[in-house]
Amino acid sequence: MSEFVSAGRLERVLKAGHLGVTSECGPPRGSDPEEVRKKGMLIKDCVDAVNVTDNQTAMTRMSSLAACIHLKLIGIEPVLQMVTRDRNRLALQSDILGAASFDIPNMLCLSGDHQSFGDCSQGQNVHDLDSMQLVQTLRHMRDEGKFIGGDDIKRPPKIFVGAAANPFADPFEIRVPRLAKKIACGAEFIQTQCIYNLDKFKEWMKRAQDRGLCEKTFIMAGMTPMKSVGMAKYMKNKVPGMDVPDEIIARLAGVEKGKQAQEGIDICVEHIQQLKEVPGVAGFHIMAIEWEEKVPEIVERSGLYPRPKV
Repeated sequence: MSEFVSAGRLERVLKAGHLGVTSECGPPRGSDPEEVRKKGMLIKDCVDAVNVTDNQTAMTRMSSLAACIHLKLIGIEPVLQMVTRDRNRLALQSDILGAASFDIPNMLCLSGDHQSFGDCSQGQNVHDLDSMQLVQTLRHMRDEGKFIGGDDIKRPPKIFVGAAANPFADPFEIRVPRLAKKIACGAEFIQTQCIYNLDKFKEWMKRAQDRGLCEKTFIMAGMTPMKSVGMAKYMKNKVPGMDVPDEIIARLAGVEKGKQAQEGIDICVEHIQQLKEVPGVAGFHIMAIEWEEKVPEIVERSGLYPRPKV
């Protein structure tokens, strides 16, 4: 394998000034790679890269790295998600090198959902590093070519470094300062929590703009289409850090049950079209959870298709 590794498509699209588009794929609770490939092929041509979640909701699944490799082998650019919940700094650095050995071009650094939510509630979380320190570690390995311990790395990882942000968690006043810290640690792109409260998100973006943060990173707005009014109510009342306005629930409740899913897609498309005009928004991360087949429609109707050639 050559020493030179070119930038991935996501990085090229964002740096060329185009609106980037990513989606995501949750690995299966089993070892069949065909499940990963099927999901990937549903969204392959309408996005720039596909996130692969890392034991999301603390449920045991196929490893994110393995699933990323399966996607890469069929021509889909992956974004490796890596959580600090399950690994110490030795394992984190080891997995980064493993990803780099397959030229996985992108990585999203996360803390991870608490294990009490999942199927191993008695398991010990690790958090030897936090998500910001993981960003720093990856940048140090890439840019300095050194491990945390100071030794040189033979063939350092060439990975585009991302982090997550939630504009809606309390207290709102610290959301932008927290974003600034992640950028200072070295996050080159940001993917946000699902956005339903557009006014609050626009205020968050304005504050980020005022601090000059949008010139230092690429902010991708997170979008999740609602399947039903029940899903909307659950996300509003049961999911921490989620802000679902009452008017969204009322709108979904106002259509018959069989048409709520399409209404949810319509809302998602309208929101993307509005947010395309917000200064500082560099792209969209479309999280159609176990609903990947709807991503092409959302991308096309939002005016984000075809994807640019870079």
